Amino acid sequence: MANGASVQSVDRAIDLLEIMTDLGGDAALSELAAAAELPLPTIHRLMRTLVVRGYARQLPSRRYTLGPRLIRLGESAGRQLGASARPHLERLARELGETANLAMIDRDMAVYVAQASSSHSMRMFTEVGRRVYCHCTGVGKMVLAELPDRTIREIVGRVGMPPATDLSITNVDDLLTEMTTIREQGYAVDDGEQEIGVRCFAVPVKDAPTPTALSVSGPAARVTYEFGETALPLLHEAAKAISAELLSAG
Repeated sequence: MANGASVQSVDRAIDLLEIMTDLGGDAALSELAAAAELPLPTIHRLMRTLVVRGYARQLPSRRYTLGPRLIRLGESAGRQLGASARPHLERLARELGETANLAMIDRDMAVYVAQASSSHSMRMFTEVGRRVYCHCTGVGKMVLAELPDRTIREIVGRVGMPPATDLSITNVDDLLTEMTTIREQGYAVDDGEQEIGVRCFAVPVKDAPTPTALSVSGPAARVTYEFGETALPLLHEAAKAISAELLSAG
């Protein structure tokens, strides 16, 4: 919402981009008008400007979708977020002895933006920049849980739910049931769903520019549920520290 120190048209344009994001990345003009509580001519004028600048585009169906120029901004923001979060990941890896990761949702997938590796010879190798399906990873399920169920259905409808292992969730209704559990408990678990023999605990990073998750992962023999009881408070503490830094930077 606009305030005394802001420019109203800029506020409104950013609101529209955020509304489209919340709606799954595309929306009709009427949906944007209803969500923004603005008249259609105003919405049309703002969207036309965003289309010209490449921050939105209009589909043949006349619906609007997020534009390609946002990809470059998102990648840059992801790198900056990863750089600022790295000290917290290094501390987690040092205290817990396992690999710590930071990931965010981007174009319907979870992308790893920072990592601090375990000191063990047998450890997780998830390179920064790797994109993974959200339904079968700890960080992916955590970022999905930050979104409305309708948006989750739309994401799954676009990218599918291919199984990474026999333990992967492959039904959207089962996924939504797990989303309820994740929201209630405040963390997500990947128990061999991305890679057999690997377990991951993930928590949300609030106030990030897009749904973001912090995780620790490693061989299930070491990353047990008892390990999780120790790891989760540290993960939440680190996530709050990262969130506080994001707020102070803004």
